[in-house]
Amino acid sequence: MKQIILIFALASLSFHSKAQDSVSILFIGNSYTGYNSLPTIVNDIAISLGDQVTFDSHTPGGQTFFSHATNVTANNKIKSQPWDFVVLQAQSQEPAFSDAQVNSQTLPFAIQLADSIYANNFCSEALFFMTWGRENGDPQWAPISTFDGMNGRLRNAYMRFADSVDGAVSPVGSAWKNIRDTYPSINLYAGDGSHPSYAGSYLAACTFYASTFRKSPVGASFIGTLDPVTAERLQIAAATTVLDSLEQWNLRPISEHTQAEFSSSVVGLMANFTNMSTKATNYIWDFGDGSPISTDENPSYTYAADGTYSVQLIAESPCDSDTIFSEITIGSIGLNELDLKIQVASFGNGEFELTTQSNLLGVSVRDASGKLMSANVDMNATTARVNLSELSTGVYFVSVRTEKGHSTLRLLR
Repeated sequence: MKQIILIFALASLSFHSKAQDSVSILFIGNSYTGYNSLPTIVNDIAISLGDQVTFDSHTPGGQTFFSHATNVTANNKIKSQPWDFVVLQAQSQEPAFSDAQVNSQTLPFAIQLADSIYANNFCSEALFFMTWGRENGDPQWAPISTFDGMNGRLRNAYMRFADSVDGAVSPVGSAWKNIRDTYPSINLYAGDGSHPSYAGSYLAACTFYASTFRKSPVGASFIGTLDPVTAERLQIAAATTVLDSLEQWNLRPISEHTQAEFSSSVVGLMANFTNMSTKATNYIWDFGDGSPISTDENPSYTYAADGTYSVQLIAESPCDSDTIFSEITIGSIGLNELDLKIQVASFGNGEFELTTQSNLLGVSVRDASGKLMSANVDMNATTARVNLSELSTGVYFVSVRTEKGHSTLRLLR
């Protein structure tokens, strides 16, 4: 996951954020996806909210990632069109097993599947279906012998799969835990304590709607066989699980597929840059001192003089491009972004509070083009109140300098 502090701060649950009105999704899974026809429920929810899903699926029972990766039908479906999303679901137990077993028997085939997806269309999103723990866990291994134990290992494994391939996660298992903790009377399981009941499939479908459209399923008129109260509770659980943590699940807008990101360290006059961009193929660096640009992936650069410089990275791909700025200070006190920790609190309407662990020296705000913005910043020793309410909606880069280091925050107005 991301190693420096670049934070998307959401002013509130973005239940009505702008997103595409139609998506294409290929579901590759097994009976957890096939039960109750999950893809159809996703489409029915979307239609009831004025959106549309073009979908296909391949869901033979008991399939593992190895089975999917070596299956002719699954691979032909991947190649059948340039999908917006290809959903990947492993066999229900395999991601929860020991790390050594997952590393040898599951992860390599998750990577192989993602490679096939990107080879067909680099701009497709490999979207991992985080499944849920069994009702009473899996008794064959102590760490997964309870629901919480199994659910936690599944969560961690699917997050690792996504991180390994620059993919994303639809956090159905986390929404599942939300409902179990909050409304234990809602039965999410079929009689075997493993497969989903209709309520379980509906919860999964709401989670996929929120994950792919980046919009809330709350208010969907399609509720299938559920009563309205239960349906609304499932809709809300899916919305809060997904939309409150879009960055955590790596859920990027389709229009912003490529994400620029880097960290830096300074020794004397030399700066070393570590590129952590997502789904990028080309890089353009401007070191902020008028020198020629660099197209290296992870450049090192020696400045001619001490000073503070605004470094720009443009990350490009066949899908789109993204730009990020970060200030670095060159001199006897080299500032390293990896050393600085900042807490961000959002108060809504573009107002944020930044709390650092050392005394603040300055805070500045730039827009996505790098232009320095006039924002209201109220700063004391270790806390800064940043008010972006008078600026246009969009992404802003907030540069924070302290006695111990420097970091750039990515805030969403």
